[in-house]
Amino acid sequence: MFTFTSTDGLEIHVHEWPAPGEPRGIVQLSHGMGEHAARYAHLAGTLNGLGYTVYADDHRGHGRTMQGKPGHLGEDGWNLLVADMVALTRLVRDRHPGLPVVLLGHSLGSFAAQQYILDHADLLDGVAMTGTTALDGLFGALAEAGGDVLAAFNAPFQPARTPADWLSRDEAQVDAYVADPWCGFELDDQGMGDLINATARLVDPAAVPKDLPLYVAVGDRDPLNGGLALSDLLVQRYRDAGLTDVTYRTYAGARHEILNETNRDEVEADLAAWLTR
Repeated sequence: MFTFTSTDGLEIHVHEWPAPGEPRGIVQLSHGMGEHAARYAHLAGTLNGLGYTVYADDHRGHGRTMQGKPGHLGEDGWNLLVADMVALTRLVRDRHPGLPVVLLGHSLGSFAAQQYILDHADLLDGVAMTGTTALDGLFGALAEAGGDVLAAFNAPFQPARTPADWLSRDEAQVDAYVADPWCGFELDDQGMGDLINATARLVDPAAVPKDLPLYVAVGDRDPLNGGLALSDLLVQRYRDAGLTDVTYRTYAGARHEILNETNRDEVEADLAAWLTR
């Protein structure tokens, strides 16, 4: 692990999983809301075994980068979170000149990836998004539901065993999440407001380079997607914007965290095949 200093002086903590020997490429992970990068150790190990070195920052307000209240991003925190990801990519490219770099964002991390590629896609050789959605549609649905965001996500799985059943069918993974003191919170009101304000930009991906390889993978029981309607919409927007290399995978029965699902081996294998291609 190492740190770098963000533009506002915050120390950003970065996890590193080196490939054995000379790496063939780099994967930069961007985790979701109310979790942290260490939860991706299993995926990182799989990718290491295929020759990829993996980096992942703990976003501001999360994990080892957290200062004070969980989910507090600070002033202009959403844009700074995305800028931190860009800064990490630049650091990684300096460490590994000439190697391809792919950004993999999950959930909130995928929303950050959606914004990242509007402005800095030249730093990347590809982008993958899991547990992602058309954010404007999600916020519209949540506004209709009202109340607690995480409770709304869990509502389709009532009667639920835990407040986090929406994450996965794998009870051990859900229990580990519930027991983790660095998991299970939302962005604070300021951070959520910043994210809502950013949504208008994400609706139109016309600025994304047409030849950027894009991989989108979701579960068809992910409550962020309303039966795949919103992930379908997201993918269609990229295709309508002219992207020529779009791969879209859906997994029957899988919930939000497809990388921690009962069919995790299948999900990881599909992702690895796309990366290797």
